[in-house]
Parts: sequence; structure tokens; C-alpha cells
Amino acid sequence: MKHILSLITALSLSFTLQAIKPSQMAAHDASTLPLLGTLAPDASKSYSRLPDSLKDSIRTDLWELGKHSAGLAVRFRSDASAIGARWKSTNKFNMNHMTATGIRGVDLYVLDDDSTWTPVASGRPSMSSHNNASCIMENMEPRMREYMLYLSLYDGVDSLYVLTDSAARVLPPAVDLPRRDHPMVMYGTSILQGGCASRPGMVHTSVLGRMFNREVINLGFSGNARLDPEIARLMAGCDASVYVLDMLPNCTADILESRLEPFVAILRASRPDVPIPLVESPMFPAWRFNSEVRTTLTHKNDVLRAIYRCLAATDPHIYYMSADRVLDNVEATVDNYHYTDLGFSRFAEAMKPVLETIIGPAGR
Repeated sequence: MKHILSLITALSLSFTLQAIKPSQMAAHDASTLPLLGTLAPDASKSYSRLPDSLKDSIRTDLWELGKHSAGLAVRFRSDASAIGARWKSTNKFNMNHMTATGIRGVDLYVLDDDSTWTPVASGRPSMSSHNNASCIMENMEPRMREYMLYLSLYDGVDSLYVLTDSAARVLPPAVDLPRRDHPMVMYGTSILQGGCASRPGMVHTSVLGRMFNREVINLGFSGNARLDPEIARLMAGCDASVYVLDMLPNCTADILESRLEPFVAILRASRPDVPIPLVESPMFPAWRFNSEVRTTLTHKNDVLRAIYRCLAATDPHIYYMSADRVLDNVEATVDNYHYTDLGFSRFAEAMKPVLETIIGPAGR
């Protein structure tokens, strides 16, 4: 056993010793690069999901969550042989059921020759400081590649730099992928914000964005998806391909009955033909043991189904996604509610055929 532990320690040290130190790398200001996943103009200066105009008109909790960079991604190309990132986390937030890489790390993907996205590696945050720096990959052939860097899910990013070897260039992307016209706009809860993905690229909204090679706007607000009309008006300002409404875990039946139809009406006033799928609450694994959870989930889904039928009677662009397609594996959560990477992958696969019916085949 001692020999095995010594070998593991030696291997760990060898990887550490070979890594280029971020302080030795050239820094390129990411604020000059295209930022995906936000409805806030000029968001590259603040990496926010919400425009400043909403600060004094929405609930404080919503505003603070909007400053989390969930779903945001920077697009660029580089001929780097070593690549990384330096970023400052707004809060240095931690939770006891989600990895630090998911909460406040970054996640790098590269575009393959077949126009699909492949993970490179994640940038791991500091455990002791708001300031983070990571060499994500080194010893690469120095040729031009297209990259996408996902930002933190449950913290904000105050500043961001792409790090490279000193000879490399960092330029705006030459390939228009993911396509940015008519993004998919998704509204929901802590799950949609990314809890509890192990790294930023694994939340299902980002998985779907890569599946469809289309920009996704992540409007997940942990504990606060309560059908606020200000969010509906923000969504209505976006010429979206689809508005996914996935808010049930944060809504009581009373909230659904009083707010869902007015929320949809705001969207319809500006976007009468944009498809709107309504997503049932997953039957979270806790229902198998907790009778109150089972009753609550079943009742809320019944209420949503009744509202859907009412809306669909006059609106041909309303869709419905039932709970049996959302969560089909009791081992796909961390805490009976929030997803692991397995849960997010399953969720994305379940949503894929629904979205293909609405916006066309994935990868088109």
C-alpha cells in the first residue's frame, strides 16, 4: 500500500512540476472577445446575464443571481501551444454539495473539424483567493484552433484574461459557431443555473447548446424562478428560436395559477409565434420515500397540465414536456434534487427530441 501511495504521490508531483506557471504566460483581455449567453448589452465589462436597466426594478435576489455568469461563454481562436485563463471571482462562493470547478471555475472546449465541440479541460479556482489562474493545457501543436470558454455557474466573474504562451495570438473567432441568430432562451431554477454540475460545460443548457451548435441564454435563478414579469419582458426582447419555461421546482401551485398565463402573455405580446415548451417538474427521487414531496410534485404537474390545455386551445405554439422524460435515473442527483453530470446529460438527451420538433435537427 505504501508503494502505491508513493507512486500516486510521485505521479501527482510530476504533473505539477511539468505544468507551466500561469504567471509565466501572456495575458489577453477577454473583454474584447465575443461573449455568448447574455441578454445584457456590453456584458463583457461585467460578465452579467441581466442588463443594468433592471437593477432597481427587480427583486434584489434576482439581481444578485443575474450577476452569476451561468451559461456565459467567451469565443475566440488561438494558435497557442499552452492555454489557460486568469479570472477574478466576485464572491469566492462555496457550497457543500457542488464542486468548486462548477461553482467558480472555467471550462475550455475546442471546435473539432466536424464542427462538434470537445472538452479540453477545466480551469480550477483557488480555494483561498478571489483571484484565480490556471494553465488548462500545454505541449500542444501550435496551430490555430477555435475555442469556447465557459464561465462560472454559481459565482460572478469580475475580470477575465485568456492565457497563452508568449508567442501565441488570441483573435476573435473565424467560425460562426455556435450560431447566434435566434438563440434558445431557457428560464428556470437552480438546476437550470447549473446545480450541481462538476464543471461549467456540463449544465444541460450548455450541453444542448453544443448539441444544436446554437447560442443558449441561461436564465436560471437559484430558488427564484417565480415567474417575475420583468424576466418575461427581458425574454420578449430577444428574437429567440424558443422560450423554454422550466420553473416548477421554485413555484407553488398558487404561483403557477396566478402568474404563468400573464408571463406567457407578455412573451406573446412581442413574439406571437416563438415556440414555448412548458416543462413539468421532475419526479425527484425523494418522492419514493417522502409522501409530501410526492403529493406536491404531482399536484404542481397537474396544475401545469391544466394551464397548458387552456393556453393550447388558442395558441398553436405552446408545447409540453412531461416529467417522465426529465429524470429517469434515481442516481442522477447529488441530493435527491440537484443533478450530477449524469443527470444533466440525461436531461439534455430527454429535451433534445422536444427541441428538434420545434427548431429542427441537432447539429444542423
